[in-house]
Amino acid sequence: MRRQVLVVSHGPNCLDGVTAAAAVARYFEDTADVQATFASNSEIDRTLRELRPVSGRDTELWVTDISWREPETDAHLRALAATGVRIYWIDHHRTALERVRRGQVDVPFTDTVLSEEFAASRLVYEYLGGRVAGEGRPRPRFANFAPVVAMADDNDRWLHRIPGSRELAWVVRALGPDAYPDFLMLDEHVTYTPKMAEARDRVGAEIAHSFAVAERSRVERRVGDVTLVAAICDGHPSEIGDAWGKKTPRAVFALYDAKGLATSFRRSPDCEVDLSKLAEALGGGGHAAASGAEMADLRSAFAILVADAVEKALK
Repeated sequence: MRRQVLVVSHGPNCLDGVTAAAAVARYFEDTADVQATFASNSEIDRTLRELRPVSGRDTELWVTDISWREPETDAHLRALAATGVRIYWIDHHRTALERVRRGQVDVPFTDTVLSEEFAASRLVYEYLGGRVAGEGRPRPRFANFAPVVAMADDNDRWLHRIPGSRELAWVVRALGPDAYPDFLMLDEHVTYTPKMAEARDRVGAEIAHSFAVAERSRVERRVGDVTLVAAICDGHPSEIGDAWGKKTPRAVFALYDAKGLATSFRRSPDCEVDLSKLAEALGGGGHAAASGAEMADLRSAFAILVADAVEKALK
């Protein structure tokens, strides 16, 4: 019976998380049965605790580009390890690294790579690349995935030095769960599948619409020496934050995405606010320059505003 490899990664709308999962799948594709599951920050604890590997089967669990928070999840992972499951954790989010430094993660990992130096997809790819070098046998489809990993790293760290990296992120957000199967087929030229090309073409209009929604809802407040800009958008908060950051100095942008039902935090290039700590205080996580949180209470707050307006009209 072939080895079972379970991958749990951030997604399915995250280029970095999808690329990390695909890198694991392309490494193991000839030697194991790979099953990928994607989760948001609010879903990860439940997703991990629902894992039930096939009993008696050689199993590895790879958790990439995401972390959990609840002690019950640690306990479930310890139980899996006790049955022989080998657990690997590769992440680059500051909130995850700080939890480890505070001793708040209690899992007997087979190995970990926890670093802010690169995006999670690059950390995964380079870790597995070390294995390939040691094995002494070529894995051409794994090697051909390097350009995709470079684009994911370029976009996730907001470098945007590689042409097409931002557009590839757009495609993943647009396709959602349908992106991962196509990533397993990408060649060394990152040739889009027809489905990916169609998604890229329609994203431009979506971004223009989301910018219009954000401009109409934009609210500014001064908080100390920082300008807080809040708005509602209909998808693509990163593009809005990037564009607004070039025009508004020393600013923090809080963009509630009506499509993703989560709030994304971005900052202008000259702002030093640690957005990972801001998101963590609101139940989310991320990086110093880009983070997010579900903020589920906002949904009921919006519903109350709608009810108040309709009640007034009915009266």
